[in-house]
Amino acid sequence: MLFIIGLIIVIGCVAGGYAGVGGHFGVLWQPFEFVIILGAGIGAFIIANPKNILAGSGKAFGKIFRGAKYNSASYLELIGVLYSVFKLAKTKGDLALESHVEQPADSALFQKFPEFASDHHALEFLCDYLRLLTLGVSVPHEVEAVMDQELEVHHEETHTIAHALQTMADAFPALGIVAAVLGVIHTMGSITEPPEVLGYLIGGALVGTFFGILISYGVAAPVAALVSRIFESEAKYMLCIKVGVIAHMQGYAPQVSIEMARKMIEAHNRPTFAEVEEMVQTIPSD
Repeated sequence: MLFIIGLIIVIGCVAGGYAGVGGHFGVLWQPFEFVIILGAGIGAFIIANPKNILAGSGKAFGKIFRGAKYNSASYLELIGVLYSVFKLAKTKGDLALESHVEQPADSALFQKFPEFASDHHALEFLCDYLRLLTLGVSVPHEVEAVMDQELEVHHEETHTIAHALQTMADAFPALGIVAAVLGVIHTMGSITEPPEVLGYLIGGALVGTFFGILISYGVAAPVAALVSRIFESEAKYMLCIKVGVIAHMQGYAPQVSIEMARKMIEAHNRPTFAEVEEMVQTIPSD
């Protein structure tokens, strides 16, 4: 929603300012200039990026309108998942987790938390490291190092997508110049036309430069920045899982482990201590 509002402000202010000085909108309608700039930009984007980045970029556009995947309710549920897992491990031992991590889709524990259970990436991430506990791994700093490396790989993948979008945004002004030059070439072929015709053709050529700069700094670059921030926000979800698991491995009580995990959540999504306390009291017992 905020993206739409921002886009309306950008277009409204540019169009309103142009109209305010008496500009004629008819001369701005140069569809073939738009085809040159947008088409060349998208084509270059396809040339420069492998298939996985192209697919990831397509999925990222959905986040522009929906925002980050996780909200305060998602984090509260995650805290509940971690508490249930740690409580079971503390009362019955880490081996009690084995059936849950081997068949998470059939786990009664995870089915209590439907949003988390449907998040394949988060569920797999948690189960992979809980599986290590069932196999007898007990050195927290070694597990933490592996988790950090996995999170870093995921961060690099998402950063590459945001960087690719930013690179495309940076190319639009130059492609606008290409469109403008082609417009000037077309104008020179009509040099014998009267001034009013030449004026229209020259104005049309300059639209290429205008549109390239506008689409870059007014739309594409902000989109790349927004996608980057959304990815960074979503990374906190995995960080929360990591901190909780490491705290559990260090021997802390479930309440302490989830409190450490809670501190990793961004302020606008972080549930209060009281909300967490109330939530864990309502979790059905096994």
